[in-house]
Amino acid sequence: MTQNLPYAEVIGDPIAQSKSPLIHGFWLEKLGLSGDYRRAHVLAEGLAAYVDERRNDPDWRGCNVTMPHKGAVMDLVDDPGDVRATIGAMNTVVRQPDGRLVGTNTDAAGFFAPLSEVELAGAPVVVVGAGGAARAVLFALARADVGHVTILNRSPLKAMGLLATFGLRGEVCALDTVLPPAALLVNASSLGMNGQPPLDLDLSPLPEDAIVYDLVYSPLQTGLLRAAEAHGLDTVDGLDMLIGQAALAFELFFGSAPPEGHDDELRALLVG
Repeated sequence: MTQNLPYAEVIGDPIAQSKSPLIHGFWLEKLGLSGDYRRAHVLAEGLAAYVDERRNDPDWRGCNVTMPHKGAVMDLVDDPGDVRATIGAMNTVVRQPDGRLVGTNTDAAGFFAPLSEVELAGAPVVVVGAGGAARAVLFALARADVGHVTILNRSPLKAMGLLATFGLRGEVCALDTVLPPAALLVNASSLGMNGQPPLDLDLSPLPEDAIVYDLVYSPLQTGLLRAAEAHGLDTVDGLDMLIGQAALAFELFFGSAPPEGHDDELRALLVG
């Protein structure tokens, strides 16, 4: 009997912009593994039905979860690592051999990987956004023992509880607030993404050694990053986090770590 192809996928609404299939497909090919990685357009009202259907598919290895499902999916899967009480958002669901679905979060580690050599202890930070990605960012920043955190969000009330949740000192402000002289600015919102409003910030208050990190990767060169480069600031684009979190998920799905030594080739594929 021919064995069906194991597969994983990325779910969200919208989903056409996702580069995850390119990343996982690239690694599967390099490793010579039998498997597939797909996109699935899942609406909020169809999330529970999607999870139930995939739960009964032995070929399905799991999925990455993007907007707007990172919170809602926590109600539909097991949470042995207590992600709900820590990060409060799931971006990865893995099917166990017995059919159980286990949720986790690889965003925090993926976000922090490009900053691992940066000394952030006690440093002031600005984070734009208060959704699932922002929760992963704040979780990682709390572990890095950063200083004062300013959260900018269209709805400040929504972000009020995040500082307390992660034990961070700081404040929540509107998007048009003048930036403080932060060492790190992170856009963890969808602003600046293709089809979304731009993120227009005056970066002049940032010191010359500040880092501007935009989690948006479609487009890769966002308006925020262009503005940062015009100010001579160091930048980190969304591909760094995307590839970092994908590497952790890939091993969970397919049982092998991504191949080493191909990062430049993968980046060129994703940018092309």
